[in-house]
Amino acid sequence: MTELAAVAAIYPYIKGNLGAEVLAISTDSVHSHQVFKQITPALKDVSFPLISDRTHEISQSYRVLDQSTGTSFRASIFISPEQIIESKMVYPKAIGRNIPEHLRLLQALKYSKETGQGVPANWMPG
Repeated sequence: MTELAAVAAIYPYIKGNLGAEVLAISTDSVHSHQVFKQITPALKDVSFPLISDRTHEISQSYRVLDQSTGTSFRASIFISPEQIIESKMVYPKAIGRNIPEHLRLLQALKYSKETGQGVPANWMPG
């Protein structure tokens, strides 16, 4: 399963229950995104925006651009509604992201904001 498909599977929960939005940003073109969605059956349910960063402006702004290849690193950036970076994770290009951990992080950020309490190591919601 691709990371996009894994996120698509939980996107309604992310948006509806956690009040968060997902943006998938890559240095690929808009056309590449469209073709990738068309030829990859697992991506049929991707309903969040796929954004092209062909100018590298976004990747450079968040310091996730690999200058040697002109592509972005495999990064996940969590930004609060107040436009504050709450977390930034950068993975090796050959390693897929841990989507359950991303979900746990979003749940923990929401919990902490709602209660004013910190969240300990290995915290799980519920």
